[in-house]
Amino acid sequence: MSEQFNLDAYQRTLDTHVLQHDEHGLVLADTLCYPLGGGQPGDRATLTLADGSSLTIHDTRRDKESRRIVHQLDANAPLLAPGTPLTLTLDWERRYRHMRVHTCLHLLSVVIKAGVTGGNLTADGGRLDFDLPEGMQLEPQAIEQALNELIARDLPVGVKMTSGAALQAQPELIKTMSVTPPLHLPEIRLIEIDEVDLQPCGGTHVARTGEIGRVLVKKIESKGARNKRVVIALAD
Repeated sequence: MSEQFNLDAYQRTLDTHVLQHDEHGLVLADTLCYPLGGGQPGDRATLTLADGSSLTIHDTRRDKESRRIVHQLDANAPLLAPGTPLTLTLDWERRYRHMRVHTCLHLLSVVIKAGVTGGNLTADGGRLDFDLPEGMQLEPQAIEQALNELIARDLPVGVKMTSGAALQAQPELIKTMSVTPPLHLPEIRLIEIDEVDLQPCGGTHVARTGEIGRVLVKKIESKGARNKRVVIALAD
């Protein structure tokens, strides 16, 4: 299976065909749909068949054993035979907002220099949980200003590849304390925000920080003696 979202996060339509369809879901030869993971929701999409009929993908997951991407359709959707040709059209508005929020969360980890203990995002906003050094205080207005200044710099966002062994030799690149990247793999994907950040991540991101648009720091919550949750939202 070709995972086109890793090659071009901006691609919106794709001609593909069915590999397998059963009660567990639909597996396609190629897909644009990002599967749930890393705090980013699974994509939604529409499938158009040769006769003009359509089916809705309402969620996308990765099978833990086979590692195949499985598309979830309505329970009453007809089973499609292997080889059935179709066109996949991504729910682009939702995906693009995920890309904007996800990239902003990377910037948030730049502004707040502390270990990340968790995170999540939606089409409206997201949050990161931080393990703060003793005595470190978080000021919402200062964080919001610093985020929007980085966004306004319109910095390029790109992908680099490294190996698990090389990443082990650079542990400072791993900001997440709760999830360790798959260091056994020969290739690991890094997201680079020019001049300010480089960290492993499998999610989808915008090409430049300026695409994020203005963001708001909605609240900061205490989740323990050292753990603080910072919640951000897209302003539009």
